[in-house]
Amino acid sequence: MPHRFTARAVVVGDRAGTVVPDAVVDVDDGLIRWVGPAADAPPADDAEVTALPGLLMPGLVNTHSHAPMVLFRGQGEGLPLDRWLREVMWPREARLTADDVEVAMTAASAEMLRNGVTTSVEMYFHPDRIAAAVRATGARALVMATLIPMPGMPPLEQQLADALTLFRSAPDDGSVEYGIGPHAAYTVPLPVLREAAVLTREHGMLLHLHVAETATEGADLLATHGLSVPALLAAHDVLGGRVLAAHCVHMDDGDLALWQEYDVAVAHCPASNAKLASGIARLRDMLDRGIRVGMGTDGPASNDGLDLLADLRLAASFARLAGRDATALTAAEAVWLATGAAADAVGRPDLGQLTAGRRADLVHVDTRDLVFEPVGDPADLLAHLVWSGAGRHVRDVWVGGRQVVRDGRSTTVDVDDLRQDVARRAARLAEG
Repeated sequence: MPHRFTARAVVVGDRAGTVVPDAVVDVDDGLIRWVGPAADAPPADDAEVTALPGLLMPGLVNTHSHAPMVLFRGQGEGLPLDRWLREVMWPREARLTADDVEVAMTAASAEMLRNGVTTSVEMYFHPDRIAAAVRATGARALVMATLIPMPGMPPLEQQLADALTLFRSAPDDGSVEYGIGPHAAYTVPLPVLREAAVLTREHGMLLHLHVAETATEGADLLATHGLSVPALLAAHDVLGGRVLAAHCVHMDDGDLALWQEYDVAVAHCPASNAKLASGIARLRDMLDRGIRVGMGTDGPASNDGLDLLADLRLAASFARLAGRDATALTAAEAVWLATGAAADAVGRPDLGQLTAGRRADLVHVDTRDLVFEPVGDPADLLAHLVWSGAGRHVRDVWVGGRQVVRDGRSTTVDVDDLRQDVARRAARLAEG
C-alpha cells in the first residue's frame, strides 16, 4: 500500500545540504517515489498518511563496524591499540561462539537502528550469524567475511572459499551483501591479501580492511618492506575494484595520491581514533582530492558507542582543529558523510539519500526539543543535527518502508532480553 509521510522538513542527504521545509515523502513497495514540498505533492488519495512533527532524513550508513563487540564494551580502557588487541580483545574473541556473535549482533543492530543507523559494514567472525541477526532486527548490512590467521580459525584459503560461498548465497532484496574483510596488512600475509583482492574484483565484492590506523603499524611495515601501507598494497595488487579502507590516519600526500588513482574509499572513524589515541585523519585533504569518504563508528569496544550522529560532531571538530579553520568541514558536509557520501563509499547508490528511486530507509528525528531551536533558515537544522543532536533524538525508523523503531523502541526484537543475554555472555568471556 502506498504510504505518504509529511514532516517539518526533509534532509535529503546530498553534499549541498538540501533541506526541504514542510515536506512530503511518498513510499511504495519499499522505494521512495516522490520527495518535495507539500504544496507541490501529487495526489495520494489511496495512500496511508503518517504526519511527523520532526524532520525526516535518510537512514545513516555506518561504513565501519565490529558491532558484536558490544560484548567487550569498555574493556581494556586506557590501552593503545596494539595492547588493547593482544591483551584484551583477541583472548576474549578466541572464546567466542557463533551464538555469542548472533546475540550480540542482534542487540547492537537494534541499538544502531534506535540511533538512526539503518545500514552498517560489519567485519567480524561468523558472518552468516551476523546476517541472521540483521534479518531479525530489520536492518541492512554489508557483512565482511573475516580473513585473519588466528587459532581456531580455518586456514586462510578455506576462509576465502567460504567467503565466496557466502557471497553467492546473499538475498536479492538489498538487506544483506557479503564481501571479504582481511584484517590488515600487518596481520594477513601479502600474497593472501592479493588473492582476496583478485577474488573481490572478479565478483564485484567489497574488500574492506584496516589501513594506516596507527603510526606504529606504518613504521613497522616501512621498516620491513620499505613502503608505506598504501604503497605496499598497491605494489601487491591489492587495490582496484571496490576497496574500502578503514581509518587511514597516517597518510602522506603520496598515499592520498594512490587512493585517488585507485579510487579507494575511506571509512572515517574519529571517535575510535581519538579514544585509542591513534591520531586525526586528513579528512579535508581527502575530500578536496575527491576521495570517497563515509563515517564509521568502529566497534563498540573502541568508541564505545554506536551513535553515528554523535560522531559527526567529532568529525567536524577534528577537521576544523586540524586545519585551524572553522569552515574546514561544514554541517552540511558532516551530515552528508553519514548519508549520501557513506552510501557512495560502500558502493550502494540505492541508499543514503531521500530521492526518488532509492530504498525507503527513513529516520524521523524529533525536533520538538530546545536543541533544535531556533531555526531562522532551514539549513539551521543541519547545524543543530551536527552540533547538538544525537541518537537520542531519533523517534522512528523505517527500512524499506517497514517500521523497525516506533517511538524510540524496536518493533522487531526484545531489547531488554537481549541486554541481559549480552551481559551474561560478556561475563563468561571475561572469565578466561
